[in-house]
Amino acid sequence: MCGIIGFMNKSGAVTSIGSTMLGMLDALGRRGPDSAGIAVFSPQNSNRIRLRVKLGDADAPSERTDAVKTQVATVATIEDATVTGAYLRLEVSYDGNPVALQHAIEGVHSEIEVVSMGRSLEIVKQVGSPANLDTTYGLKDFIGTHAIGHTRLSTESRVDLSHSQPFWAHGLLDVTIVHNGHITNYHKLRRQYEMRGVRFYTENDSEIIGIYLRDRLSQGLSFDEALHASMVDFDGSFCYLAATADQLAFAKDPFGLKPLMVAETDEFVAIATEEQALCTVFKQETQAREPGPKSIRTWRLPDSTGKQEAA
Repeated sequence: MCGIIGFMNKSGAVTSIGSTMLGMLDALGRRGPDSAGIAVFSPQNSNRIRLRVKLGDADAPSERTDAVKTQVATVATIEDATVTGAYLRLEVSYDGNPVALQHAIEGVHSEIEVVSMGRSLEIVKQVGSPANLDTTYGLKDFIGTHAIGHTRLSTESRVDLSHSQPFWAHGLLDVTIVHNGHITNYHKLRRQYEMRGVRFYTENDSEIIGIYLRDRLSQGLSFDEALHASMVDFDGSFCYLAATADQLAFAKDPFGLKPLMVAETDEFVAIATEEQALCTVFKQETQAREPGPKSIRTWRLPDSTGKQEAA
């Protein structure tokens, strides 16, 4: 019984999106007390790549930070580096293969993981409530054009940073997902990808969605086409949100058993597992509706191409 949320300012203007997301996450807190996280998209600096690197689930020794920075400095120019909570945040100037950069960083230590990579994407997530997320990372101060978020109630896999959501689509810049439900053919799909050499970071079935979208997009499908293909290839009862640097979308399985509410005006679109989250933040600004089974909808920022940059 997880909770998922999404928000987009349809004009593309930057807003205090952290406060909006925190309000919706708080309203859904009872659906998932185990962890909370958000993925925020803010204005791009095309010459830089942003990374959030998980240093470890506990207080990681400072040597790991130094080792990662040393490794990165051999292939990229570090423009900014800060440590907050369990994450090292980097902004780098880099014109090489981002996958090679990811692998170099993760090769420093087995507990190190690149949680997000992109020109506009940043993911922060933490075990515990949304309030804990705000206390550690100052969620209220985050700005951006659109975002997705998640509160988690673990039903199968471990409760730790790696198993928390959102998930980055490893290998594709600026693509991320959140999910509520169960992909019942997860193990079959996972075996197929592992036979092709794809690495999985968790035992969470939600991770397969990001990997699947990365695979389909790399094959040349559009974002919308990849979403529709997932309705054919995924079994189970689920709904998920996916976002790119300029797009926000939801997909709801053919059974339509998992709740999802959408509120839309000329200015914004807001999505949440429960209407309560929308009413808490947006009051009486708009009416919420529930999409039917097998529904897919995508919103795109103005003047965007809808193309993703392969890592």
